[in-house]
Amino acid sequence: MTEGRSGAPVALGTAPGRWLVTVAVLASGMAFLDATAVQVALPAIGAEFGASLSGLQWTVTAYTLTLAALILLGGSLGDRYGRRRVFLIGVVWFAAASLLCGLAQDTVQLVAARALQGIGGALLTPGSLALIQSSFRPVDRARAIGLWTALGGIAGLIGPFLGGVLVDAVNWRLVFLINVPLAVVIVAVAGRHVPESRDPRHHGRFDYAGAALGALALGGLTYALISAGEQPAGADVLASAAVGVAAGAGFVVREQRATDPMLPPRLFRDRQFTGANAATLAVYGALGGSGLFLVLQLQTVLGYDATGAGAAMLPTILVITLLAPRFGALAQRIGPRLPMTVGPLVVAAGTLWLSGVDGSGPYVVEVLPGSLLQGLGMAITVAPLTATVLAAAPDAMAGIASGVNNAVARAAQLLAVAALPVLVGLGGDDYTDPAAFTGGFRAALLVCAALFAVGGTVAWATIRNDVLDTSADRPPSVGT
Repeated sequence: MTEGRSGAPVALGTAPGRWLVTVAVLASGMAFLDATAVQVALPAIGAEFGASLSGLQWTVTAYTLTLAALILLGGSLGDRYGRRRVFLIGVVWFAAASLLCGLAQDTVQLVAARALQGIGGALLTPGSLALIQSSFRPVDRARAIGLWTALGGIAGLIGPFLGGVLVDAVNWRLVFLINVPLAVVIVAVAGRHVPESRDPRHHGRFDYAGAALGALALGGLTYALISAGEQPAGADVLASAAVGVAAGAGFVVREQRATDPMLPPRLFRDRQFTGANAATLAVYGALGGSGLFLVLQLQTVLGYDATGAGAAMLPTILVITLLAPRFGALAQRIGPRLPMTVGPLVVAAGTLWLSGVDGSGPYVVEVLPGSLLQGLGMAITVAPLTATVLAAAPDAMAGIASGVNNAVARAAQLLAVAALPVLVGLGGDDYTDPAAFTGGFRAALLVCAALFAVGGTVAWATIRNDVLDTSADRPPSVGT
């Protein structure tokens, strides 16, 4: 158990357990709702601001960039100063930045506000999961994570459709403004019902150099990839790529030498932790890329309005919401290796199906089967994957372990959204041209299907079934 927690371990079926899950679900759901709804709103944002494809990419990646770059610091802050405290600061920050997004008057202002929003996300996202991991009894954690995944998925279920309705009936700005009242509810409930927890071994020494190098590495590479769509061999592209690579190398060296590193290298001595994060990199990169391209294909080529595009995504999230807890419980019984292998392969099959979406057939033939397969595959995958990452780390490092996994997932999505358009030859205003976009869409989804398959293969090669064993004879996690 994590030292310094207020009170005894929480049981899942009790009132404290229900309050804890409720707060974690509301916070992660707010971020999830924002992410899914924003994708549906992209064409409307592009039309109002006259944005190019790179402008739409930055609307997505500005948030993901700061989130991925700072989420490790957010987890570390929670471990040091209190996970609930840092979590609540993140919720308030996220809401304030959401308000700025809703008031933006051009693409530059929106991108800047999205970057600020990512800072809030970096504080609240690891906190929501770390609160569950550090507060619940070990025997309840996998089920609690599955419940958190399923209930948080309701926000994802509502997000695309609600976002589409808000865009078509009112304005895309409400996609961001809706976060403000949600944040008020979260702060009110968490301040009263969520226990505090921290790691007393940390005393406020922060790896600022590591955080700066990590942010510079991701920022440099992202800028280079997005700008390459407009001018592949431009001086700014080459310079930013060089800066990104150099900063990435410096980050690795810094974390190996730092006394109190932001990303402790010893975590990766555990093969389960490393393997689960490698699978996360492949799966979430493919998920971010395929989601972006599918939404644009539905609206640009098939002529869906924002509401229709949001509704078309409902089956995927519905399946995840209904089945993720069941597969989380199954993984607790049989081990995570098989679910983490089969799940990504099922998602790959669904993505292959969706690569043929071109408007030549009805929704129930072209889109629905692939969407259902994607949802089933992610339902099989997500709870076992998350539980494996956290189980492979010591309880005292729950915040940083959650932060690492979230950073890997967001960095994967960030790089996929930045790189895929360049890889498939799309740029400028191609997203508004059905003929130009369809070829790139098909190629992008084939790449994503291959990445999903890689994720399943990595899991089969690296994950052991005993990683979720909570019995006393389980080998200790690294660092304990």
